[in-house]
Amino acid sequence: MKIPFRGAPVAPLDPALVAPMSTPARPELTGGRRIGVLVQHGFTGNPVSMRPWAEDLAARGYAVEMPLLPGHGTRWQDLNKVTWADWVATVDSAYEKLAAENDAVVAVGLSMGGALCLRLAADKGDGLAGICIVNPAVDTLRKDVKLLPVLKHVVPGFPGIANDIKKPGADEHGYPTTPLRAAASMFAGYAELRKDLPRITVPVLFFRSAEDHVVDISSSRALNAGLSSKDFEERVLEDSYHVATLDNDAPRIFAESAEFIERVTAQQQG
Repeated sequence: MKIPFRGAPVAPLDPALVAPMSTPARPELTGGRRIGVLVQHGFTGNPVSMRPWAEDLAARGYAVEMPLLPGHGTRWQDLNKVTWADWVATVDSAYEKLAAENDAVVAVGLSMGGALCLRLAADKGDGLAGICIVNPAVDTLRKDVKLLPVLKHVVPGFPGIANDIKKPGADEHGYPTTPLRAAASMFAGYAELRKDLPRITVPVLFFRSAEDHVVDISSSRALNAGLSSKDFEERVLEDSYHVATLDNDAPRIFAESAEFIERVTAQQQG
């Protein structure tokens, strides 16, 4: 990479491809109760990375809200116009809709989407039945992140992080550039989230890829050290990279998350 990197060419994404998803509950498939699931994509990504999971959940009878985060799904430059607070507000709005229409709510997320689920769990407490997170980002070992507050004023972006997928032919249609203003805001949000991890007491199912070229082991260490959840399990994915929801372990994630959702929503009712 040469400095200054001005960003990859602009290639607007098809709005239909990255559209959010909203489906009602089908209580006849879930024991008569209405169960809602908030599904959240990650940084520089969009609902493409989560759509197969969201569709699997909907087919099982769960209400699904899968929002498109502000600044995503259009052009990477748009991401530099929004902040962590905007993404938190979007997730909160989706949660409130699900909570108003259903008997119980679970949140699932990938990467930064996982961090936003953790943020929601810290803020809502027992309002959530549980969260399921895949390769969530809450920390990093990268030293250059400390330079983001300065670099964001010098260059608009660095080369992108999209498509860290082991499975041939898979494409998450993420941005080709990582916008630095947005990244700086995200990492500041992570720092605040790490302080609040002890506030999280709801059940947590955590999937982590053994080989991940985007999120390193520091996030796993932070969760294991910080969470107060007594019902916490970390499961390692051996055949997927970062975007595991589109990778070889996706069927496992879908099946095991459904078991988790069924269990924790029944416990909440109990």
